[in-house]
Amino acid sequence: MAKLKEIRHPRPVTANEWRSKVLGAPVPVLVDLWAEWCAPCHAIAPHLNRIAAEYAGRVLVYKLDVDKYPEIAMQYGVQSIPTVLFFYKGQIKDAVVGAAPYQVFRQKVENLLAQVPEVSEEMADLEV
Repeated sequence: MAKLKEIRHPRPVTANEWRSKVLGAPVPVLVDLWAEWCAPCHAIAPHLNRIAAEYAGRVLVYKLDVDKYPEIAMQYGVQSIPTVLFFYKGQIKDAVVGAAPYQVFRQKVENLLAQVPEVSEEMADLEV
């Protein structure tokens, strides 16, 4: 585990961790539903790495391999990858389907952060 404010890169998430790490997260969460063989998934990876670093302490970024955990993709009606889902308090607030430029992800994160309370110093020190 690491402190929220110290997480500066996307982390893998499993189906068993989904409820606690994604749905139960205290801050907004981006989940990249991807597969190793998917070229567009690799194309957006640098954008999500940058989002994770720039918004460390305010958002979490996870990666879910749909080949390993297809039940999660089916649960959310994901039919195409990459799909990035934006969650807050267990609810999907936005999504990006397909490869998109960095600015699209950044704007969606900014829009989401504008709707949620500011992350307190105590929350940024939480172990997640």
